[in-house]
Amino acid sequence: MLNGAVLDRDNIRRLVLSPPEGQLPLVEGWASLDEQVQPSGIDFRILRIDRLLTAGRMGVNADDRTLSATETVGFGSDGWIFLEAGSYLVTCCEIVNMPLDLMALAQPRSSLLRSGVSLPTAVWDPGYRGRSQALLMVQNPAGYHVQQYARFMQMVFFRLSNPAPEGYSGRYQDERP
Repeated sequence: MLNGAVLDRDNIRRLVLSPPEGQLPLVEGWASLDEQVQPSGIDFRILRIDRLLTAGRMGVNADDRTLSATETVGFGSDGWIFLEAGSYLVTCCEIVNMPLDLMALAQPRSSLLRSGVSLPTAVWDPGYRGRSQALLMVQNPAGYHVQQYARFMQMVFFRLSNPAPEGYSGRYQDERP
């Protein structure tokens, strides 16, 4: 594998099914690798959706950071939910275990974009472990219907030019097991 390269389907499958000794699987909690692993990434599914209720806060110091309060928006008995225009926090089904020689970015599946829904995400640092979240922004004034466990974003893994000397150790490590 080349440093700085995007991991392909075969390398993703290998790191999920047969990680190197001493490493956790790259992704856990998947439903079907045949459906989820793509030529240059892996699709993540929707576990839970929360509505943002309050203002958040970002200061210079970590102690000056406050996350917005949320409430879970329940799926109906048929597994579907209708989301009005607005911002929602989506929790993924899958758990990520980033080794020190990889980082990742995620993008929405194109079906979201084609319906007026965007998905801002952040960086998955080397050494991060947890059940990730993304911001789902329904910009379509008519709203959007979502089914629980639907594939909604694709995570793409990049090999670092050199492994990180130490991994992520922030407040979100091991979140939402």
